[in-house]
Amino acid sequence: MGGVTFMERENPESRYPESRVLIIMTGGTICMQPSADGLVPMTGFLENAMAPRPSFNDSSTPAVKIHAYKNGTRTSLDSLRTPPSAYSRHIRYGILEFHPLLDSSSISSIGWTEIALTIKENYHLFDGFVVLHGTDSLAYTASALSFMMSDLGKPVILTGSQASIFALQSDAVDNLLGSLIIAGTFVIPEVCLFFHHTLFRGNRTTKVSASSFEAFDSPNSDPLAKVTSLGVDVNWSLVRRPTRIAEFQVTKYLDTAHVACLRIFPGIKPEMVGSVLGVPNLRGLILETFGMGNAPGGVDGSLTKVIRLAVERGIVIVNVSQCTNGFVSPLYAPGTALGRAGVVFGHDLTTEAALTKLSYLLALPNMTYTQITTQMSHSLRGEMTEMTLPSFSHPAGSIDSAVARLTSAESAFTALGYSIRNGDVRTVREILEGDEVNYQLLKRADYAGNTAVHLAAVGPEPEILRVLLTRGASVHPRNRANNTPLYLAEKMGNDECVRLLREAGAHLWEAESSAKTSDAGDLASNSFVEVDSEAEPADLVSSVADVELDEGVEVEV
Repeated sequence: MGGVTFMERENPESRYPESRVLIIMTGGTICMQPSADGLVPMTGFLENAMAPRPSFNDSSTPAVKIHAYKNGTRTSLDSLRTPPSAYSRHIRYGILEFHPLLDSSSISSIGWTEIALTIKENYHLFDGFVVLHGTDSLAYTASALSFMMSDLGKPVILTGSQASIFALQSDAVDNLLGSLIIAGTFVIPEVCLFFHHTLFRGNRTTKVSASSFEAFDSPNSDPLAKVTSLGVDVNWSLVRRPTRIAEFQVTKYLDTAHVACLRIFPGIKPEMVGSVLGVPNLRGLILETFGMGNAPGGVDGSLTKVIRLAVERGIVIVNVSQCTNGFVSPLYAPGTALGRAGVVFGHDLTTEAALTKLSYLLALPNMTYTQITTQMSHSLRGEMTEMTLPSFSHPAGSIDSAVARLTSAESAFTALGYSIRNGDVRTVREILEGDEVNYQLLKRADYAGNTAVHLAAVGPEPEILRVLLTRGASVHPRNRANNTPLYLAEKMGNDECVRLLREAGAHLWEAESSAKTSDAGDLASNSFVEVDSEAEPADLVSSVADVELDEGVEVEV
């Protein structure tokens, strides 16, 4: 893990900043209440389940309405605000309830699309999203959404509970509160699943218990974060970030109707497999095999022959292991025989990830059989561990002596600020060489909350902004004045930086959009870094380059 992230303490009398999180309630045990007929879904979850609990409601006044969209219609939502977290931040949130609530055991690609499109049309209004969902198919939905959402720049966290939030003994409060805090505090731009104090990558999860509060596991991948008594311990080295300049997009309606899943068992007959492969219009099959990918070929190879004939007809067959841990590999002869028959090795894909990934690829237009099988063997959203061979090379060329003597992330960030101010693309590249240093600098901010992207947005060289974005820097952080990099770039008139940021999915925050159309003056006048349309870019970043941050202080957005 990367260590617990502590925040700089602020004056208790100062107003804490707010993040905004949209809770999308699709259904599940978490929002059910007892009735004469057993547990039934309830409406009014915000008012009845969250408002009475002090951990979800600081009882601030006056009441604040927030806006959200559903099916293209703008709606006004009641909101609540959490007390200040350990990270000196409030989380303001509202709930968008689906009507009717979805049954998690019967959810399909239609329900996944409804969730994904709801996130897309509200993407510019919120810092993060929490999806309340039943646990039966939670791992399937988390996997599906991860493939449907490309170039995601904000956290999407799915959660639920094993017991209703109204039950005396329940895991609902911890799961929901933990999801809210992480979604509103950390830039973890992935589809995640949070359960029992643990944040998992969504497409790595599987449900391992029908009754235990520790219901989910990520057998072949470490958790992204753990909630402890000290705070949230984020494993930053595992967090994936967009590394291309592209806007957030959603692929609709995964092709689950033409994909099957079959579990191999001892004594299975070729006719059984053949009957599944003979389903009309079948396009893909997930084959759950023994151990490292073995299946009974039969004395005469009849089962392998059935599979080979299906592959020749263009059916994509993916081999995944029935074992929770480990991966499929052509180590034994039966596994090798399947590979020679054209079966794709799914490495350490979970069944949930394999099925939804194949459904996603089959839904893409103009994808050939070869392209689909190739993509199934490569990681698209961190869903599998790619097998790589070690490579060795000489270190990168030398850099300026001042940079070479850097001993801490703080001084490195200062050097980066100077390089951005000077438009020195070469030095910026060299400072960002190491993977660990790279990420530490990309997520670090100065005393005014400005990240490297904020600085590059007002700097003289747009190519530096491109370098930062293609290395995974986020375009969504806001500084202490609540200003995004896009807002600063527009105020400075840096048209090329504005174009790059918008291509990467940047958008103005609600207050910034209002400020642009207001005659009340410059929103940035109260900022720690004032923005003057006549100022030189070097003047704006000099305050960063001349100040080194205190050791251990980090500012998350």
